[in-house]
Amino acid sequence: MVSNDLLFSEQLLPCGKVVSNRLVKVAMYEHLSSILGGPPNKIHYALYSAWSEHNWGMIITGNVQISREHLSLGRDMVVPKILTDKTIQPFRKLARIIHGNQASDCLAIMQLSHAGRQSGNILGGRLPFVSPLAPSAVRFGQNKRDEGIISDVFHRLLFQTPKAMSSADIDNVVSEFVRGTLLALRSGFDGVQLHVAHGYLLAQFLSPKSNIRTDEYSHDSLLLLSRVVKAIRDVVPADFILGIKFNTGDYSVLEESEAKTAQEERALAHLRQVVAWRTIDFIEISGGDYENPEFMLSPSSVTSTKNARQAFFAQFSAKLMKALSSEFSSNDRPPLVLLTGGLRTPAHLYTALTAHHAHLLGVGRSSVLCPNLPTVLKHRQTVEGDLSSDLTPFRPEPDLCLLFSRRRPCEWIWRHVPKVRLIGAGVGMAWYAVMMRRLAGERKRWDNDGNSRKIEGHAQYFLEPDYSVGGLGAIIRMWMWVNAPELQQKQMTFLILLIIFCLVLYIHSGGYSSQLFL
Repeated sequence: MVSNDLLFSEQLLPCGKVVSNRLVKVAMYEHLSSILGGPPNKIHYALYSAWSEHNWGMIITGNVQISREHLSLGRDMVVPKILTDKTIQPFRKLARIIHGNQASDCLAIMQLSHAGRQSGNILGGRLPFVSPLAPSAVRFGQNKRDEGIISDVFHRLLFQTPKAMSSADIDNVVSEFVRGTLLALRSGFDGVQLHVAHGYLLAQFLSPKSNIRTDEYSHDSLLLLSRVVKAIRDVVPADFILGIKFNTGDYSVLEESEAKTAQEERALAHLRQVVAWRTIDFIEISGGDYENPEFMLSPSSVTSTKNARQAFFAQFSAKLMKALSSEFSSNDRPPLVLLTGGLRTPAHLYTALTAHHAHLLGVGRSSVLCPNLPTVLKHRQTVEGDLSSDLTPFRPEPDLCLLFSRRRPCEWIWRHVPKVRLIGAGVGMAWYAVMMRRLAGERKRWDNDGNSRKIEGHAQYFLEPDYSVGGLGAIIRMWMWVNAPELQQKQMTFLILLIIFCLVLYIHSGGYSSQLFL
């Protein structure tokens, strides 16, 4: 029998701050900001309120881009160019919401990111066909020509050949990460997480397929990351949390090859160096990039993907945990290892802890399906006792396969239609983005109505995910967002202009003057 205290035990970070329990709401792609990026808005506030009241040990925001000219798919939160009370205020409100009430011990972490060469055309925040910055002039998707002409054309239209960064460009990126950190610090966040995974800029410097430079940033591929980390530590208090999300490799998680094994060993060697800096508080383990985007897939999309991905990350994190135990003495505090991916049942959570695969457990998509997960698990422990053998998913995953693709002869035709893997993987991302909007909308309505149920004194609301939304419907709803922030602003502007026009028309028609004499 596993101790019920295991999941809700405190964990001490090297900086001295305490994570109140092992459950971490990790970053996901949200697609909630204005079309070309902006600050947090009412939708963010409602969404994070739904998480913050349920005792997560740590909540990490979706990626906050440090460069407005290097967005991902447009609707990212963005670090302001100039930090003033006015530009900081929306982020300060978000930090306050994540922290919740005074009784909450939840830590608020801002994820900082730079998309690099994965910043798309136009939606990336630049004029059409203006190149993004990257370590080298290697176009994203250049290594995917084996997928056919449709995939090649798609990648050529969406992603430009990047401009190789100069020394001045690199210095500017370091400054932008520092500005993002100062934003988090002045907003009241407890720390930041640097996105060094999924093919974003910091990960691009670590990958031989995107970094073919011949200067010191090639000979020491960790040089940029080390500069960013040192620059951040120079401007923040000692107890400010600094974490990283780190790629185990940029290969396909479905393949088994010598190249995959070599990349795993290379990633472990990189992390040994990072740990030796004694400046990092936690390390989140991840993998893949947009050229091998299985990390974005839903289990229903590819049955074996989640199992392979979960097994691999657990094995890698176990190796890292072992390396940490040998690198640090009993008097030292090593960085905590955060394992994310495939933790979809209580048994998965307890197995990861008892097998010493991680210190912290990252929950992403399941936090959308079950935002009150910590409260529910705590309540179930009190009522049912040991949950370590419970393999029941927190909530079912959506089935995002196209219905027509399962029927003959469409099934045979669809199997032979050329696919773009990035689009296929993005279906799951779109579905969860739509469900986050739905969750935020329901949270706002719940606040207005005041209707709630209670578990252990905590106010609850329960909203089943809309499983009737399929893959195609999710993509349409994600992009055709009628309640988008910029549309709401334009609607208000249109309404004001319409009222002014009606008043002018009314006065011009003599209605106003005639009313004066009635």
